[in-house]
Amino acid sequence: MEPKGVMVVDLYSLVSSNDEESKKLLDTLKLVFVEGWVRTNRDNGSIGFIALNDGTCFKNVQLVYDDKVPNYKELSHINTGAAIAVVGELVLTPEAKQPFEIHVKEFSLEGDVALDYPLQKKAHSLEFLRDIAHLRPRANTFNAVFRMRNAMSMAIHEYFQQNGFMYVHTPIITGNDAEGAGSTFNVTTDDKEPFFGKPTSLTVSGQLHVESFALAFRDVYTFGPTFRAEHSNTTRHASEFWMIEPELAFADLNDDMECIEGCIKHCIDVALHETKDEIEFFNNFIDKGLKDRLHAVLHSEFKRMTYTEAIEELQKAVKNGHKFENSKIEWGMDLQSEHERYITEQVIKGPVFVIDYPKDLKAFYMRLNDDGKTVAACDLLVPYVGELVGGSQREERYDLLKKRMEEEGCMKGLEWYLDLRKYGGCKHAGFGIGFDRLLMYVTGISNIRDVQPYPRTHEPIKY
Repeated sequence: MEPKGVMVVDLYSLVSSNDEESKKLLDTLKLVFVEGWVRTNRDNGSIGFIALNDGTCFKNVQLVYDDKVPNYKELSHINTGAAIAVVGELVLTPEAKQPFEIHVKEFSLEGDVALDYPLQKKAHSLEFLRDIAHLRPRANTFNAVFRMRNAMSMAIHEYFQQNGFMYVHTPIITGNDAEGAGSTFNVTTDDKEPFFGKPTSLTVSGQLHVESFALAFRDVYTFGPTFRAEHSNTTRHASEFWMIEPELAFADLNDDMECIEGCIKHCIDVALHETKDEIEFFNNFIDKGLKDRLHAVLHSEFKRMTYTEAIEELQKAVKNGHKFENSKIEWGMDLQSEHERYITEQVIKGPVFVIDYPKDLKAFYMRLNDDGKTVAACDLLVPYVGELVGGSQREERYDLLKKRMEEEGCMKGLEWYLDLRKYGGCKHAGFGIGFDRLLMYVTGISNIRDVQPYPRTHEPIKY
């Protein structure tokens, strides 16, 4: 019988399926051919066990071998990290921890591993693994993290594509700083003259550019890398990160919040039901409250409260003896993470949109409310992390937007943005989700450096 080349993910799928077609196919897989990397190899002299991962799923497959296998001695001494190919008999083991195993008939060493291989069968700190970013995807934690990153990327596209949004690629090189913060990376060449005829930088946001597409295609989104030249070494900030930025035409702040809630719940649903093995790992080894927290948010109503109400709740907490690092609570202040977490975890005890922030705290493009003091903005606060999503209704009134841009000193170079209000503008709204922070939320990982393949922060670049 010729061995059939199989992937481990397909074996797990077949074995767990109860349909007749799968059972028939399983009957034909008596002899199989698999390739992968050795996670562990233990031999007791007459029988040995290898945990093999072929990269197609988080789970390993157990290989069983004995001294009847040709080159048994070589096989028993293969080290962690080596790449091997195996022909073996597929044996179902419904009473064991794993539903099947492969009894080795023959094998070949595809790629040996040097003795100084840094990933051994022991616990490694996340700090140590950060220093070997080219190897850490092979460690269990990062194998799970980057599978989740893939799943969440697909979940984002699924949600927006299924809801009629169009995907737009916004520029990475731009002449505009969308937030007006000035913390940009300048784009230069060896030439003395500016390559693009004026100073340019790496984008801090695709929002302004994608707004123009919303006013032609109605509902759109951009999902790509953004850059901030901030001298920050916190666990939540990176110099390069990915942003999801949808824009909805003919929509107000309420429409915006409904879309945010739908998107976040869809991502959590995918995490819980399509990446079960990874979620179990994170819940067992990273954050033991993760599953309960995600289930709670998935089945929660997202509450709403105004910024003014939030300030009142914080002032009440201080009066009742609660200690904040920043305990001077007053209207107009920027809420810190500790304040956001208190609101979502202690006051609401669940996800909440804080809306109607003071205009001085928010960007120039946010719609001024009738009180003249606040803007139609929202931040979604969730337990454990605080702010997860920020959004707003955009200012569609030409005169008011122009006045605000003049006040902020950001008119030059953004005349085209004002044009969007002159030529068939309409009410519209949008939001931004930091993709890496979303990953931190659904994995329980506490440092942004550990959800990015090659993190870029304010420290020397190795890769």
